[in-house]
Amino acid sequence: MSAEHVDLPIFIAGVEKRNPGQPEFVQAVTEVAEDIFGFIADKVKYHEAQILRRIAEPDRVISFRVCWEDDRGDIRVQRGWRVQNSNAIGPYKGGLRFHPSVTESVLKFLAFEQTFKNALTGLPMGGGKGGSNFNPKGKSANEVMRFCQSFMTELYRHIGADVDVPAGDIGVGGREIGYMFGQYKRITNQVTGVLTGKGLEWGGSLIRTEATGYGAVYFLQNMLKTKGDDVEGKTAVLSGSGNVAIHAAEKIVQLGGKVLTMSDSEGFIHDPDGIDQTRIDWIKALKNDRRGRISEYAAEFKGATFTGGGARPWGVPCDLALPCATQNELDGGDAKALLANGCIAVAEGANMPTNLDGVHLFKAARILFAPGKASNAGGVAVSGLEMSQNSARISWKEAELQQHLTDIMAGIHARCAEYGADGKGHIDYVKGANIAGFKKVADAMLAYGVV
Repeated sequence: MSAEHVDLPIFIAGVEKRNPGQPEFVQAVTEVAEDIFGFIADKVKYHEAQILRRIAEPDRVISFRVCWEDDRGDIRVQRGWRVQNSNAIGPYKGGLRFHPSVTESVLKFLAFEQTFKNALTGLPMGGGKGGSNFNPKGKSANEVMRFCQSFMTELYRHIGADVDVPAGDIGVGGREIGYMFGQYKRITNQVTGVLTGKGLEWGGSLIRTEATGYGAVYFLQNMLKTKGDDVEGKTAVLSGSGNVAIHAAEKIVQLGGKVLTMSDSEGFIHDPDGIDQTRIDWIKALKNDRRGRISEYAAEFKGATFTGGGARPWGVPCDLALPCATQNELDGGDAKALLANGCIAVAEGANMPTNLDGVHLFKAARILFAPGKASNAGGVAVSGLEMSQNSARISWKEAELQQHLTDIMAGIHARCAEYGADGKGHIDYVKGANIAGFKKVADAMLAYGVV
């Protein structure tokens, strides 16, 4: 009997048994399987080919040692990974994350999610993810460079423009991409589109920095339009203060909304007057230039407050919520608080920031809820466009890329609506995203046979 023929608890028990000590990965598979089981119930071809079982097993997990020398001359040892989940519809594509919380489980969950996210964009990209438990915070530029060069010295043999194209993620920005690309070029003597998120001077794309945050708000705007509504005049609570959160806040302000909060690992700031463009620019300088903490905002702007101790902003009353920090930052209690305070829409800017309890509560309340695999796909979409520009040796203008991004996010929304609409005016975006992404990958896998 195929795994898909058994009931959901038995299937998930099998996933847990095969992946002991990997709760994030099991959570991601469970969230998808809850919707896919119903979709494939009467579709024999997916059962016979064991499609869901195969997608829930990465093509390969590459683990390696990364040795580097710090500024004191001491030898340091980290662990690096690249998880290549599926290349059914294109080269593996997904970011590299440098953070102490990185584990094999986290990267497997991210690569699994990336597979469906990339499928939703309509671009020919498979799913992958990688990174290291290296923490760039507090390290000098030379230490970061030496680590990145050592990391790429191992990774280079597993990637390529038509094989696997990594990008940035938490802890990996333009500086780190530059160091890794330079090392790849040094080792291979090739200048190819093997990494995305590059500088404009050496193969990068315009609006890549803004794309994930902007895309999340475009998706949110598309959801609101189904109710005859929009962002203008709405209050929004955001978590995070990195690239995604900053640009999501920027787009909300551009569309006439009011941003009330942002956060980092130490806590969150609440500005009742609204975080306008001038204040967003101040946060950009704080985070990108000075690498400071969000608590400094409260000292700079009168009327703003900072709540420490790692507190999250979900108790602040709002119309819209955008979790843009990291996985599992919004739990069932937070979801209840948002619903009690009148939140009408949630768009995930991070990967799986809402845990299963929170997802179930949002779905039961029938509010507008966009899962990260749909709403934060803007970044990888523009990464895919950067790959196209690199292959053709061209560079598109900003207006063209903005239009591409707007069209791609509208297309993702339409695909989610196709499979998530209940015929009574409500769209289950989690279900729609899971089924639309699964179907594209699954049909490609069927075409290849048993490989």
